[in-house]
Amino acid sequence: MKDNEVAEVQPPPVILYPQSQDQSHNNGAGHYSQSNPATRPIEPPPQRPIEPPRREPSNPDPRYPPRYDPRFPVPRYSGHTDGRLNPAQPENRYPVTPQRRPNPPVPQPAGHVHTSGPGLHLIALNAPQTGNMRGIRGADFLCFQQARAVGLKGTFRAFLSSKLQDLYSIVRKSDRDNLPIVNLKDQVLFSSWESVFSDNGGKMRDNTPIYSFDGRDILRDSAWPEKIVWHGSSIKGHRQTDNYCETWRAGDRAVTGLASSLQTGQLLQQTSSSCSSSYIVLCIENSYITHSKK
Repeated sequence: MKDNEVAEVQPPPVILYPQSQDQSHNNGAGHYSQSNPATRPIEPPPQRPIEPPRREPSNPDPRYPPRYDPRFPVPRYSGHTDGRLNPAQPENRYPVTPQRRPNPPVPQPAGHVHTSGPGLHLIALNAPQTGNMRGIRGADFLCFQQARAVGLKGTFRAFLSSKLQDLYSIVRKSDRDNLPIVNLKDQVLFSSWESVFSDNGGKMRDNTPIYSFDGRDILRDSAWPEKIVWHGSSIKGHRQTDNYCETWRAGDRAVTGLASSLQTGQLLQQTSSSCSSSYIVLCIENSYITHSKK
């Protein structure tokens, strides 16, 4: 080749990629590559051999404890992802509440049934009380509680006058003159509530006992050594402001309240006694409730 001649430019080699027959006919490069013996197909990249999964030795060296990835729990130890080696246990996502048997029903006392017709009950508390009964409400609550304990469903109030209450007004007005006053066993003590406040000081019928809520005769039982009943009232059932143990909140010897000796058979005898004494407290049913309502 002479100095002023230019060498013929050779076209670059064309690499043939796998194509369909249609593409090879429509592509000029493909057509040209068929006549070029330097063309060769591309070989796929070499692949790494697949390694078998690692297995833990049956007897691992205790000096080198195995480490577990918390993201991938070990199949043999289900339920834990923190590497703890606990035996497989069934999965329990939700807490299970143990079944509890219902408590056995508490036996309720049978309701009281009047054996001698309608009447209002006059019953004593199960223990004597000093003049400090936590007020008239405290005494009323004792009457209510002990009446319910023996199945009496009526409303029982303490047989006491207080600052805002006259003894006479405790019983409902419509029941004061047409219902007898009876004891726990339905034996008649007075012909009516009105007859309690007559001029004879609340004289009871002879040989008719007064029972406590638990069925004891208070005139014969030794639980009441003093056969005296608190009332704090006049003969007509009105409050006596200086003689009701400071509204039944005082148990001091210097304070006094009106009481009556049952040995005379009277409920409203006017005897002033020290409020530190433990005497009988009566409860009166303030209205009559038919058996169907009870």
